[in-house]
Amino acid sequence: MPEPGKKPVSAFSKKPRSVEVAAGSPAVFEAETERSGVKVRWQRGGSDISASDKYGLAAEGTRHTLTVRDVGPADQGSYAVIAGTSKVKFDLKVIETEKAEPVPSPDPAPAEAPGASGEALTSATEEEGGSPSPEGSSSAAPDGSGASDDPIGLFVMRPQDGEVTAGGSITFSARVAGASLLKPPTVKWFKGKWVDLSSKVGQHLQLHNSYDRTSKVYLFELHITDAQATFAGGYRCEVSTKDKFDSCNFSLTVHEAVGPGDLDLRSAFRRTSLAGSGRRISDSHEDAGTLDFSSLLKKRDSFRNLRDPRLEAPAEEDVWEILRQASPSEYERIAFQHGVTDLRGMLKRLKGMRRDEKKSTAFQKKLEPAYQVSKGHKIRLAVELADPDAEVKWLKNGQEIQMSGSNRYIFESVGAKRTLTISQCSLADDAAYQCVVGGEKCSTELFVKEPPVLITRPLEDQLVMVGQRVEFECEVSEEGAQVKWLKDGVELTREETFKYRFKKDGQRHHLIINEVTLEDAGHYALRTSGGQALAELIVQEKKLEVYQSIADLTVGAKDQAVFKCEVSDENVQGVWLKNGKELVPDSRIKVSHIGRVHKLTIDDVTPADEADYSFVPEGFACNLSAKLHFMEVKIDFVPRQEPPKIHLDCPGRKLDTIVVVAGNKLRLDVPISGDPPPTVIWQKTLTQKNKVPAGPSPDAPEDAGASDEWVFDKKLLCETEGRVRVETTKDRSIFTVEGAEKEDEGVYVVTVKNPVGEDQVNLTVKVIDVPDPPAAPKISNVGEDSCTVQWEPPAYDGGQPVLGYILERKKKKSYRWMRLNFDLLRELSHEARRMIEGVVYEMRVYAVNAIGMSRPSPASQPFMPVGPPSEPTHLAVEDVSDTTVSLKWRPPERVGAGGLDGYSVEYCQEGCSEWVVALQGLTERTSLLLKDLPTGARLLFRVRAHNMAGPGAPITTKEPVTVQEILQRPRLQVPRHLRQTIQRKVGEPVNLLIPFQGKPRPQVTWTKEGQPLAGEEVSIRNSPTDTILFIRAALRAHSGTYEVTLRIENMEDKATLVLQIVDKPSPPQDIRVTEAWGFNVALEWKPPQDDGNTEIWGYTVQKADKKTMEWFTVLEHYRRTHCVVSELIVGNGYYFRVFSHNMVGPSDNAATTKEPVFIPRPGITYEAPNYKALDFSEAPSFTRPLVNRSVIAGYNAILCCAVRGSPKPKISWFKNGLDLGEDARFRMFSKQGVLTLEIRKPCPFDGGIYVCRATNLQGEAQCECRLEVRVPQ
Repeated sequence: MPEPGKKPVSAFSKKPRSVEVAAGSPAVFEAETERSGVKVRWQRGGSDISASDKYGLAAEGTRHTLTVRDVGPADQGSYAVIAGTSKVKFDLKVIETEKAEPVPSPDPAPAEAPGASGEALTSATEEEGGSPSPEGSSSAAPDGSGASDDPIGLFVMRPQDGEVTAGGSITFSARVAGASLLKPPTVKWFKGKWVDLSSKVGQHLQLHNSYDRTSKVYLFELHITDAQATFAGGYRCEVSTKDKFDSCNFSLTVHEAVGPGDLDLRSAFRRTSLAGSGRRISDSHEDAGTLDFSSLLKKRDSFRNLRDPRLEAPAEEDVWEILRQASPSEYERIAFQHGVTDLRGMLKRLKGMRRDEKKSTAFQKKLEPAYQVSKGHKIRLAVELADPDAEVKWLKNGQEIQMSGSNRYIFESVGAKRTLTISQCSLADDAAYQCVVGGEKCSTELFVKEPPVLITRPLEDQLVMVGQRVEFECEVSEEGAQVKWLKDGVELTREETFKYRFKKDGQRHHLIINEVTLEDAGHYALRTSGGQALAELIVQEKKLEVYQSIADLTVGAKDQAVFKCEVSDENVQGVWLKNGKELVPDSRIKVSHIGRVHKLTIDDVTPADEADYSFVPEGFACNLSAKLHFMEVKIDFVPRQEPPKIHLDCPGRKLDTIVVVAGNKLRLDVPISGDPPPTVIWQKTLTQKNKVPAGPSPDAPEDAGASDEWVFDKKLLCETEGRVRVETTKDRSIFTVEGAEKEDEGVYVVTVKNPVGEDQVNLTVKVIDVPDPPAAPKISNVGEDSCTVQWEPPAYDGGQPVLGYILERKKKKSYRWMRLNFDLLRELSHEARRMIEGVVYEMRVYAVNAIGMSRPSPASQPFMPVGPPSEPTHLAVEDVSDTTVSLKWRPPERVGAGGLDGYSVEYCQEGCSEWVVALQGLTERTSLLLKDLPTGARLLFRVRAHNMAGPGAPITTKEPVTVQEILQRPRLQVPRHLRQTIQRKVGEPVNLLIPFQGKPRPQVTWTKEGQPLAGEEVSIRNSPTDTILFIRAALRAHSGTYEVTLRIENMEDKATLVLQIVDKPSPPQDIRVTEAWGFNVALEWKPPQDDGNTEIWGYTVQKADKKTMEWFTVLEHYRRTHCVVSELIVGNGYYFRVFSHNMVGPSDNAATTKEPVFIPRPGITYEAPNYKALDFSEAPSFTRPLVNRSVIAGYNAILCCAVRGSPKPKISWFKNGLDLGEDARFRMFSKQGVLTLEIRKPCPFDGGIYVCRATNLQGEAQCECRLEVRVPQ
């Protein structure tokens, strides 16, 4: 806070200035801050400006730039730039320019608007002399305004590619047509191929959606703030409904801050797109042309001359070869180094090129591309190595992860598998991880999903007066959670005036508004990632209510006069006036103000005090007046023996009524006279009753009180101390009641007596109080946001008429009551509005009379404002017959908090207004068949949706429906698979369903081979829409041609079906051996007598040795009826058999030769060859020696090697020279020359030198290794 007397220091060293710009030109505003790193916000009309096609935001060090492209009249207005607590305002004025005539030669570029950058002028100079482009300057804007609507997909406007400077903000928008959708579509945003951005919502990324009921278009937005270089890449938006799906890809490019001396690399590769040479080009048209990538890749000389030597790559380097060999994380750096700006085009071309994938030599299984884990959970990253002994390093964001005592990171090594376990994941673990083995590495990205922040205690409605302080409080489930405060759907921010203050206290969030105004009324919401809380603020103008007005007083000399009034606001000050002049307090006149009560006290009243007194509250047009009457007591000369007399200012002896407010002090000062001094007796009448007069008989008719006498029961009042007391002096008697109560009300009799006589006066005292509380109000006519509240008058009105009532409401789970009216309600009912649907409320009421406000009534029964649903949609007539109508519809668009109980259907005759209920009760289905309707009648139908709030608006058929069958030609719809020959196996069921059309219901006839179907094995089932031929178990006899006929009167339709029932074939016939020679036998047979009603697919030929009778297949799927069986064994006898095959399978039996066929032995003597014996003996040698190992204690370890030798060598294992053959903790294996030593759960003492020794008759060999046993940290 600045010191007193000093001017606050501005955060800006250079402030933007107001400019005047011609329409169509860009406007550039520059600001410089005192130090770098300050977050700067640009605003227009109090709303933040984000980077878009219209606005360009750039920041470099202390320099910040706002560019307004293609300025139009709508851009004219006031702008502001904010840094910290400093805010600078400036104006943009747009000047309309007339169209310039074509100029034959290019003129010098006009002077730039103030603040325009030098780069814009350079770009204009380069493009003025360019050739005209056929497209002109009407290229589509990035926001999609120039793109045509998608005629097929769901998108009305697709998100477009975007560019943003690091640290800036950007919003991607997608619009979806909702006119034909029954429910809101589901939209998902992805980065890359699968990373769901809904789990990344937080400080840098927000998702918003809204619905425009006028255009029936859904708007979905992805808002990225404080963009970083890692945000660049490809994104995807997917929208889906119940039966449709659409998606769109787009990319985000994040640029680093460019200095003023840097060169615009894109300008050298841009094709000109503006016709003519006399028009200046600026930064507002930087996207009008298309990037010429061919000039970049060919590296033309003109480009080399224009580029900065610091950014130029070596001439011999090939950009695409560099990109092919680089990892995806390096693409952005290489693209910037070589001047490539269209990253999306680069990635598309790079994807189309064939890249030789080199097989990893270090990894057998790499890390997945990405992992996702919820906050607080555990995640394992695992790889498998090609070399089990290789050393592994784990990196996090390029930094090696070290082992620590917190056990957050656990490293495991089991064989070739390496695992990194991260326990209790936090947002700090959301990073890129790498596993490095030697010179190779594999990378992955870990996404930590933060749980949604829930509302644990919602906001409460508040009703305040103008100028009061308001504080909303809400409690969420997480401490320090990011929340947003909104007013009527618009986010609240810290303005320069600090109207809104936001406070965090652990899980509690506060919104404070100092000195509210009428404009602050509305609905306030606190939004988190897991929901929102809503409350209403009602602000009413100040209005002062008078609970108790001042009353006229009549007092005597030396008495005390007290004027008292009570108003609704305890903070209101006021002035007391006497005859219109301000009354100055002194020792005798005192003015007091305690809470809502203002009091004027005058001691020792004199005749000069008789006047009109008024109380005027400050700030309100209100005046409370009363009159003070001075009662003068005249004492005349009384002779001795004067009878007693009571001196009062009342003519005669009529009853005077004295009114006192309950709780106030009652003092009755009665002047008396008499000589000798009289005795004063005070009595109070307790009860009164009629005395029955003496009459003729009880049966005589009563006369209406004509002869009644009144008898009073009186209570003597003689106490001189206490709450009710009597004090008597020589000339007066004083009756005092401290804190008057209702029981003090009644008729008081004052009697004075002396020997001369007596006098008596009756005084009526009436005690008035606030009314009793009314009974609990009753709620009726509950609507969507309103209800009707009814109540009864209080049983006791406090002695004063009830002036009106005050109504309050609260949410059921809240403790704060909110007043609904400041003006008193005169009626006994009120319609309460502005409630939130689905929230449970309670009501209570106060009664108010002239004294004040009663205690509150008991709360009403809890109720929930619920509105009826909207009308159903898409009501249509599905079918009509002579007596029935089938209707169908879709659910209503808005159901509300009351849910949906069902639908009612009604109909009425055309031209009639009486609707008839077609269905008793409600139906939950969205279709209904109405029966027993009058034939030929023209009826209108309507459908209503019902819920607990009652029926909603109806939807009615547009045209009357004639209840009459519509004649429709019969038509069979034979499925495609039934138009061919239908094949079934014997025993299988046959179920042929054929749909058809026709009205009225057609007659269906089935025939087989022209004859009606007979027998119980074939059954026909017909319905209004199809016919079914059913055979439970098919037989060969069911094969044939079936014909189905559909007939309506003289119209018919026919269809023919061919059914073929197939079975296994019979065995072949007449198998015989035709010839035998050498090792061969020739067989021959005849086709089977029964082919199973289908084609024979082939034969299977088998042979069996006579000795074993084991059958072996010789030929399969053989198509001919003769074959030659070869490679028979000499001297053996053989039997042969043949099976036949078709589509069902092989025949059950086979045709077998009756006699065996013997293969004779020829007269040839076998002489065994003579071979020279060879010596294969060999000394042991290790083909694969042991290797050094490092293992973790507690996990089994294995040492392996391979040995060869002949004869088989003897194997011995040693540790540090000791033989391990007898140790049970070691197991030794030898298989096919592979030797294995297994060490069970090694400990650090098992480390050392292990030797494997192989020995045979030819010699011995050995190998050794070192084993290190590590203790896990």
